[in-house]
Amino acid sequence: MLKKAALLINNLKLKHKLIVTYLVVVMIPVMIVGGSVVGYFREQAMSRAIEQATNNVEKIKTRLGNMLRIPMDVSDSLILDKELERLATTRYDSVLELTKEYINYNGFRQYGGLSQYKRVHREIAGVRLYYENPTLINNMELIPVDEPISEREWYQEAMRNKSVRWLYFNDPEEFPLNTLSLVRQLPFPDRMTSGVIVVSLDQKELDSMLLQEPFETLIADERGYVVAAKNPGYVGQTLENLDYGMDLKEQEKGTYKLQVKGEPSYIIVDELLTELSMSGLKIISVFNTESIVEDANKVSYIGLLIILLVLLIALLFVYIVSLLTTNRLLRLSRHFNRLALGDLHVTSVIDGNDEIGQLSRQFNYMVESIRLLMDQVVEKNEQFTALELAQREIKLKMMASQINPHFLFNALESIRMNAHMKGEKEIANVVRLLGRLMRKNLEIGREKAPLKEELEMVRSYLDIQKFRYEDRLQYEIEVDDSVMDFRVPPLIIQPLVENAVVHGVEDKVDGVKVTVSIRRLEEMLEVSIKDNGMGMTPERLEEVKESIMASEESEKNHIGLRNVYQRLVLTYGEEHGLNIESRYGEGTLIIFTLPLNL
Repeated sequence: MLKKAALLINNLKLKHKLIVTYLVVVMIPVMIVGGSVVGYFREQAMSRAIEQATNNVEKIKTRLGNMLRIPMDVSDSLILDKELERLATTRYDSVLELTKEYINYNGFRQYGGLSQYKRVHREIAGVRLYYENPTLINNMELIPVDEPISEREWYQEAMRNKSVRWLYFNDPEEFPLNTLSLVRQLPFPDRMTSGVIVVSLDQKELDSMLLQEPFETLIADERGYVVAAKNPGYVGQTLENLDYGMDLKEQEKGTYKLQVKGEPSYIIVDELLTELSMSGLKIISVFNTESIVEDANKVSYIGLLIILLVLLIALLFVYIVSLLTTNRLLRLSRHFNRLALGDLHVTSVIDGNDEIGQLSRQFNYMVESIRLLMDQVVEKNEQFTALELAQREIKLKMMASQINPHFLFNALESIRMNAHMKGEKEIANVVRLLGRLMRKNLEIGREKAPLKEELEMVRSYLDIQKFRYEDRLQYEIEVDDSVMDFRVPPLIIQPLVENAVVHGVEDKVDGVKVTVSIRRLEEMLEVSIKDNGMGMTPERLEEVKESIMASEESEKNHIGLRNVYQRLVLTYGEEHGLNIESRYGEGTLIIFTLPLNL
């Protein structure tokens, strides 16, 4: 199937390929992306709306909790009010006696009776105490319990347990303040009786929390009565009458998507349960999804329309350009075919100053140049190859002759001093080693030498330096016996060992250990020279690397390293050059590889 598709594409003309490519690569993906962007904007708008509504509900929940704390504190203080207990439970013989006691109670309080809480807290609309004392007179604060009141569900529930309830009173005869109220039992332990305290919240304070909300928001009590709403007309109604399409009275906390009055909407339900309360308040936020995504849809559709128009114009332009381009390319292709057949006198005449026109003129220049340069190129290539081989051979010989002789002078000086102070046996051994080393150096004219001879020179050099530095120099040579006959360029390891010894011993008082390791890695021979000298800082290491890669013959620093590096690169290539690693205070490691198949 893939072959058929490839054959079909290859058989299409260039202009058709450009148009199909434009449709597949540009137009269709842009339309898909555009549709995805519209959906993304819609989802983002909905997510932000839900997040905003949820945050707003949380803020309302916090503010409502703070507001409900006030009637809770008021009820707590009334429970501890012994004067109120005495006033409510005393049996009075006359109205005059009751009036005097009430006046005395008001005088006992700084602001006067139960009314003080309304004056102190703007959130409080009123405080009422219900108690079964027929000698009390209903003054809207102290209210004797009669039969109708005792049969009320809220009164009976309060007398049965000590939990706090939050209820909306909507009976003007029973309770003239139509607002959310705290209902709680008020025990009188000294009298072994109880009353019921009702603390009402101010409706304006409740509604003010919701006036600035962007969505329809309301608060309902346990019975489903709306106690506060952004739309004040909802206050006092039940959730069932509002017809939200679900039983919000029994609905648990969460976010719900449903139809509200025939329109897709989201409803966010949260619940606030205060301390000691057996019933909570529901906080409900409702918003229409169409109003949220309307602006996003409008912007997205306009953007898609503009994109579609631009794509169609671009398609027409691509078709025209492809038609003109393919015609001229076909003409140029015919000229190339004649050139490929050996016609060096073909001439291309294509109008225009664009790339195709320039290519046509360059084609003519190329044909003319080919005729003139064909023989010259062959000749110059032969000359260049011969010259390069000669230069390479000369450079190899010159670099092989650059041997730093400093160690010879140091060795001779050590021999002289030791001969003066000690016997002759050790000196004879050093002289023998030195003679062997010099004899090998004189044989440097050979192109390559066995690895075992190179290692003999290394070991001779290390023994001479051991004689010089004594215990300050330790060395170890590790070599794979299977590669001892492998031929390597002469003096390829000894200069690196010399560098490790000189810089290691001179820079470190307690001496240095030099390790030479040669091992076989598949088709490669890895040579590493490691010392535990002072090492180099990153800056110094970078200077050394730049120095050994320098091509100037007058460079005096690191002649041995540069000599080895350039010989390796010229002989085996860049990948077999020196790899230097060093850390200040830890030592230096130099590694290079040699191919075994050469």
